[in-house]
Amino acid sequence: QVQLVESGGTLVQPGGSLRLSCAASGIIASLYNMGWYRQAPGRQRELVGVMSSGGKTNYADSMKGRFTISRDNAKKTVYLQMTSLKPEDTAVYYCCASLPGITTTNWGQGTQVTVSS
Repeated sequence: QVQLVESGGTLVQPGGSLRLSCAASGIIASLYNMGWYRQAPGRQRELVGVMSSGGKTNYADSMKGRFTISRDNAKKTVYLQMTSLKPEDTAVYYCCASLPGITTTNWGQGTQVTVSS
C-alpha cells in the first residue's frame, strides 16, 4: 500500500523560505515520478512540479525560479524548497507519486503553508 506523508508546512512571513518533505512508504521510490501540487482556498489544485524517476524535473511556469524539487530515493523522500514566498503561495501542498505510464496517482494528505505577516 502506497503511503505519502507530507511535513514542514507552517506559517511563514512574506519573503521567507520553507522546505517541505514527503516521505513515501510501500514503493520503490526510484521507480516513481514524484512531485508536488498545491491548492489554494477556492481554487483548483495546480501543479508545482514533478521530478521523473530519471531525475528530470518539470515545473509549472509560475513556479520556476523560486521553487526547487529534489529527492532522496534511499530515504524515499521528495522535497520542495520554496524561496521568496508570497501571500499568494498560501495553499495546501500535496505530494504525489506515480509510476511512469500509469494513470493512477497516489496522493498525500497535504500540508498547510500560510504566507502572512
